[in-house]
Amino acid sequence: MEREKAMDPEVPAMPAAPAPLPVALTTPPSCKAGAGGILEEHDREGDIWPWQRDVEVAPFAWAEAAVHVVVVWWSICIRPELLSSIGGKLVGDGEAIGKERDKEERRRKGSSANTQRFLLTLAQAEEDVAITSTNPSLVLINPGILSTLLLPSHRSRSIDSMPMETRDGSSRPEPASLPCSYAPLLDDAEAAVVGRGRRTGPLFAALLLALAAVLLAVATLAGVRLVGQLPATGVVMPDQLATVDEAMSTNSSRGPESGVSEKTSGVPAVHGGMLGADAAGSNAFPWSNAMLQWQRTGFHFQPEKNWMNDPNGPVYYKGWYHLFYQYNPDGAIWGNKIAWGHAVSRDLLRWRHLPVAMFPDQWYDINGAWSGSATVLPDGRIVMLYTGSTNASVQVQCLAFPSDPSDPLLTNWTKYEGNPVLYPPPHVGEKDFRDPTTAWYDGSDGMWRIIIGSKDERHAGMALTYKTKNFIDFELVPGVLHRVPATGMWECIDLYPVGGARGIDMTEAVAAASNGGGGEVLHVMKESSDDDRHDYYALGRYNAATNKWTPLDVDTDVGIGLRYDWGKFYASKTFYDPAKKRRVLWGWVGETDSERADVAKGWASLQSIPRTVVLDTKTGSNLIQWPVVEVETLRTNYTNLGSITIDHSSVFLLSLHRATQLDIEASFRLDPLDVAAAKEADVGYNCSTSGGAAGRGALGPFGLLVLADARRHGGDTEQTAVYFYVARGLDGGLRTHFCHDESRSSRASDIVKRVVGNVVPVLDGEALSIRVLVDHSIVESFAQGGRSTVTSRVYPTEAIYANAGVYLFNNATGARVTATSLIVHEMDSSYNQAYMASL
Repeated sequence: MEREKAMDPEVPAMPAAPAPLPVALTTPPSCKAGAGGILEEHDREGDIWPWQRDVEVAPFAWAEAAVHVVVVWWSICIRPELLSSIGGKLVGDGEAIGKERDKEERRRKGSSANTQRFLLTLAQAEEDVAITSTNPSLVLINPGILSTLLLPSHRSRSIDSMPMETRDGSSRPEPASLPCSYAPLLDDAEAAVVGRGRRTGPLFAALLLALAAVLLAVATLAGVRLVGQLPATGVVMPDQLATVDEAMSTNSSRGPESGVSEKTSGVPAVHGGMLGADAAGSNAFPWSNAMLQWQRTGFHFQPEKNWMNDPNGPVYYKGWYHLFYQYNPDGAIWGNKIAWGHAVSRDLLRWRHLPVAMFPDQWYDINGAWSGSATVLPDGRIVMLYTGSTNASVQVQCLAFPSDPSDPLLTNWTKYEGNPVLYPPPHVGEKDFRDPTTAWYDGSDGMWRIIIGSKDERHAGMALTYKTKNFIDFELVPGVLHRVPATGMWECIDLYPVGGARGIDMTEAVAAASNGGGGEVLHVMKESSDDDRHDYYALGRYNAATNKWTPLDVDTDVGIGLRYDWGKFYASKTFYDPAKKRRVLWGWVGETDSERADVAKGWASLQSIPRTVVLDTKTGSNLIQWPVVEVETLRTNYTNLGSITIDHSSVFLLSLHRATQLDIEASFRLDPLDVAAAKEADVGYNCSTSGGAAGRGALGPFGLLVLADARRHGGDTEQTAVYFYVARGLDGGLRTHFCHDESRSSRASDIVKRVVGNVVPVLDGEALSIRVLVDHSIVESFAQGGRSTVTSRVYPTEAIYANAGVYLFNNATGARVTATSLIVHEMDSSYNQAYMASL
């Protein structure tokens, strides 16, 4: 078709040598020498190695060292395989090292060839990228953490089936490795070399055993006490988290120093970044294994272990939905070496976890491979743009592409050897330039466009537009696409069209507008506010010719008006699903518990249920978000409770089989006579400041109590309220609030518990309706068909397993409420799977 031909990017020329870098971005000599140079430069301060910095020698440090040796002796008996492996690594002969160097040289040559192939495929769609070189990952043993590697972590044992990671990076592949996610199997010759090295393990172990016997007596005389053993009950006690404090204090940077948002729960931070407890740990709740294990969800996306935050590059490719995400492969807290996790699904629910797609292993992303987006070109090829945090913590934009485009799982990725492709422009801070959007094609000049979020010197949030023909050479489009004063840094910017009941592709919308069509289409601009970590959006009109986006209502502009979600929901990302002609929204749902609890359970963060996004054609002033239809395939048993009328000041326990994985649909109607009798104005109500579900008025609150103790109610029993509150305004009209009350969701004190929500539009004749997804530690609610959404993370300690229940409640002072419809579906788990090569 002519339009498709016009959309094809022009044949790019081979890029010239990269321009000289700004002084702040200058690559270290070791980096220029090759991909492996970043490790060859040992970053020494005098004669001190990085892991030796800031080490204070205690008076009895020698005794503590003796304890480490004792641990080594213990490991000989319990972990001979691990010790032998480490011994083999330490005493492996030079032949294996030589082979690794040869492989590295071949890899460098192969990487250059791969990039040239990618440039050729941009010019010739019929040629596939062929990446054949591989490089086994090298494990560098840090002498300062050798004993940690050998020590069986008591924190891992505190959760029987949930291993966790608190290492400081020893498991991460060497930066010299390709951006593939696993090391290939050794060939026969290499295996023989490694095998010869491993035969020295028993000798190494015997020497340590003899040394340990001597030092054990010395340590005993010194009065050194071994600590950290688990109690027989399996409860994680506060005093046992001292080693967690110690491990995490080395990673206390939580984001702003590196130019990213504060990736925390919101609990006050003390003691080197620890959350939710004082320095002595006296406020930490004693979570049991059963409590922590219960928190893991059944049908929400989360990695198998460790930390996750922003969704990245969602895309549909060759029959698979791909979700990439910010991931810390080293532990359950945010870190400075964020990589790209990766999973695929056929239905957006049942996921297969793939190897890590990209590690921060180059000078331009060594401090983190941060958020980005995927673009599918007209011929089906994919390009990925993402933000890299350089060795100088400057934010730059980088290009990556699939190593094997014929692989539907997109398992391996290659970074463009000329990265970065974009630097911060003048008058933009080096740490205020991130998160490129999916590109769209503009036929007026035959170029692709992307948007990047930023802020100016006056703390005004803004969106910048760039255009390109080949995703390598970019040009800043004159002017600012949009700017809003006092809104701060705009992260994870998004711009997309909405109109009618289905999704619209951005390229199609721009083409239609250029031909005089698309008059009813509006464009959503969304930003994730670094100031308060909420996702704001506004409806407006995009003019491609003038590079301007204009809001429909300046009072609800970006950053000051509407939000995607009034609860815990951030750094969201949409993508257009060509298979079902819909736009799908993902959002990061972080934890609101303490970091010490996250470390104990071995994971942190969820992704929201994927949601479809359309324009609310009834109001014309907001979006409709709704769980993707595939969610309904997880429904199993259901209970139809018909019509139930609840008097004021009443609760009613629902008879359910189980209450921890539910999909609840309910509609409510206030008694018309009671509404007419409530003539007094109630203008001061606010979800967050008016007492939550305990704050009573004539016409509310009323709704559901989920994850509530089924054995009893009232008093201080655990419950999470999902409710409406109707208030009469000064003009006599009714104003409806939709809220979540988390204040009594848990007995634990070291978590954030809030009341969240906002006003939801209710049109004449509409019933008050909600849909609530309950999945262990997350509650997602959709009011009035999705006009308003609220997400909560909750951590009950008693209302779990069989003790969890659901109640109807009406805490109004003078109105009866009827649940005109109430259907409760039990939900199956999605049973996510690990990667299997047979796929």
